[in-house]
Amino acid sequence: MNATVVFARKEALEIVRTWRIVVLPAIILFFAVSAPLLARFTPEIVRAVGGDQLGAITLPDATYVDAYAQWTQSLGQTFLFALIIIYGGIVSFETSSGTAILVLTKPMSRGALVAVKAVTHSVFLAALVIIGSLVTWGVTAAVFGQAPLEPLWSGTLVWLVLGVFYVTLMTFLSVVVPSAAGAAGAGIGSFVLLTIGALWRPLADYSPAGLAGRAAALAAEQPVPGLLGPVLVSLAAAVALVVAAAVLFRRKEL
Repeated sequence: MNATVVFARKEALEIVRTWRIVVLPAIILFFAVSAPLLARFTPEIVRAVGGDQLGAITLPDATYVDAYAQWTQSLGQTFLFALIIIYGGIVSFETSSGTAILVLTKPMSRGALVAVKAVTHSVFLAALVIIGSLVTWGVTAAVFGQAPLEPLWSGTLVWLVLGVFYVTLMTFLSVVVPSAAGAAGAGIGSFVLLTIGALWRPLADYSPAGLAGRAAALAAEQPVPGLLGPVLVSLAAAVALVVAAAVLFRRKEL
């Protein structure tokens, strides 16, 4: 059997048999279930706590739009933060544990190892997000009585492009930085810079920095001009990061 296929199977089994199959799905399912419930009951909680202090302020009743907005906001902040930390050692763990040396004694290139890592975990992320979206849709329909699919899926798919970009970014950083903690720190720094950079319109229009805001806007059924630019740039950047990681990994001493 081809060594690349064997390594891809090893990666898939590693996901299923280790803590990754518990942590990321648990986070996704928590947000999928809690987002509609938070959206539904937050106005009532605020009214109950605020009481007379709200004065003439009238809080609108929550709708499915609020549930979708809460879902995409959780993906774009807390879940992305967890993703960065978890994938800090996506490649460096293979070298530190000695697995990379064993794998590379087979007819498999270093570049293929990096590419398989990035692709396998991007597919895993996509599966998680799709399942989470289905759960969000179901809970939203149960809580609000209506849950149109188009805004939820369009917002989630745009966010997924951002998620794949961060998987490839962490793959690159895990090659460049020898420690998982160091790569995670660099990833968090990149996240902060991109979040701040989204405030600058040119960067938001032509980089991954603009995807989180556009995903939230789509989920909230708001018009989103200029969507194609950041999506295409992010996908191109993801490919470039994998290629750069493969090139650097070829030159790395194991």
